[in-house]
Amino acid sequence: MIIYKPFAKIHAISFDLDDTFYANWPYIVEAEQYLRSYISEHYPQAACYSSSDWFGFKNAALKEDPELRHDMGALRLITLRSAFEKSGLPKADISQAVKKCFDAFYFKRSDFKVDDDIHHTLATLARKVPLVAITNGNVNLQQIGIDTYFTHVLHATKEQRMKPYPDMFNKAATLLSLAPEHILHVGDNLEKDVWGATRAGFKSAWFAYDRPMNLNTEQVLTLPHVQLDSLASIEYLLTD
Repeated sequence: MIIYKPFAKIHAISFDLDDTFYANWPYIVEAEQYLRSYISEHYPQAACYSSSDWFGFKNAALKEDPELRHDMGALRLITLRSAFEKSGLPKADISQAVKKCFDAFYFKRSDFKVDDDIHHTLATLARKVPLVAITNGNVNLQQIGIDTYFTHVLHATKEQRMKPYPDMFNKAATLLSLAPEHILHVGDNLEKDVWGATRAGFKSAWFAYDRPMNLNTEQVLTLPHVQLDSLASIEYLLTD
């Protein structure tokens, strides 16, 4: 553990999810591949689309509504609808096709469990202070088995912009009825988590599950208050 900046007593902790509790990218890749296979099997009209085609549908949606970048779920739904509308699928079948494909992706995207040591750490911390999840993504916490540790779960949406915007940090502080300086935010991304939390008045802890932690290889906008060797070490920061 490396402490870079002093901080006040911690009364609550917020956590990023992707790449903080698990390496996220392999699950996304697997889910994308599963979705393509699902579409090929159930909706052959759209099976001919290439990766470039899907990227085009996504970019068109973002061009029409740039704020969709804050809501990965809504963006995927619109992308699927655009693809099916252009595929020749009967209009009456499109809404059901979009829902089934989205549900298939969403299930596969969350089809894993976190390590036992993560469970142990979260259970230990939750007995001491409230925990909140703050994520730009849309992993299903119940499906991966960690939902019971959190008093609140905040997902990015068009109305609640993704980190590093302050929206979800501010919402967490309001829900917890705490001054931001007494909330520690833990995450892997030095811009979205560390800089975002610091700008919102939170204290920040840097921890990356998916890669070696070396400030010399990262884009650093501000130093975290503390760099963790393990998530379990957070317990030592909770002074009486």
